[in-house]
Amino acid sequence: MSWLASPWPWPLLQAGALLLAWALDRRFGEPPDRWHPVAWLGRLLGPVGRFWRDRAPAAAFAGGALSWLLIAVVLAGAAWALQRGIAALPGPLALVLLALALKPLFACRMLCDEVAAVEAALAQSLQAGRARLAWLVSRDVTRLDAGEVRESAIETLAENLNDSVVSPLAWFALAGLPGAVLYRFANTADAMWGYRGAWEWAGKWAARADDLLSWPGARVTALLLRPVWRLSDWARLAREAAVTPSPNGGWPMGALALRLGVRLRKPGVYALHAEGRSPEAADLLGGLRLARAAAWFWTVALAGGLAGHGVITLTRLAGGAA
Repeated sequence: MSWLASPWPWPLLQAGALLLAWALDRRFGEPPDRWHPVAWLGRLLGPVGRFWRDRAPAAAFAGGALSWLLIAVVLAGAAWALQRGIAALPGPLALVLLALALKPLFACRMLCDEVAAVEAALAQSLQAGRARLAWLVSRDVTRLDAGEVRESAIETLAENLNDSVVSPLAWFALAGLPGAVLYRFANTADAMWGYRGAWEWAGKWAARADDLLSWPGARVTALLLRPVWRLSDWARLAREAAVTPSPNGGWPMGALALRLGVRLRKPGVYALHAEGRSPEAADLLGGLRLARAAAWFWTVALAGGLAGHGVITLTRLAGGAA
């Protein structure tokens, strides 16, 4: 009973929270927007970004950077305080609360459901597929054929597997709730501010911060989607990734294109695995299976590593007590 009533070693608590949060995601998906911290964050970032967007370049850059840093410090500090309070609670209660705090910071079920909905809409008509894809991408979808709709959906799946699953869970494993919160903030700020044109200067800091924090996860995601064991395979993947403007997006997208044997294009910008075929329904569904398997493997691997660390900590504590 004392074990149930006392705090658990932090790595063991993290491991359990990862698995419980994953189960919550699979069962319930995302909470409603009115209860979703990322939706709250979006409502804050919108007016702040627009305020700086309309300033002169120097003021826009300085204001965007300082606003990003201020919000980041506040969010990370709040997450640290919450984490500290949770960690002091009895183990079972702390496990549940930590999982509930972690769940809104990643989104696997929603990502896969939205991509699957594109294929379901295409089964009805090309126009329905285009309309459903427009929920996921900012590009003009009105002239895309069925293969191009699937290309865009597969790209979204691959890139967001890193942004929505692999990286936030990795930062949680490395730095707890503050790490996951900071990453989710950086990714959301980039999604809202990190554009060319009118947002060029106000969003530049946000875009570069997201690039930096997403850099390791993008390469891990690529390996999860297409494991490579030879240097030549890694070099080919690197060449594919290099054709995209993003320092990170090309890695998971290129890996999935090569794994499925399809081409993925953004007209006038890049073509990944250009010699591949146009994707069909089976390719998009196959990509979904690969993404789900990669996300599950990554979650279990992180939880296993944390649990092992926790067992070592318990062993050392037991040895010291003896």
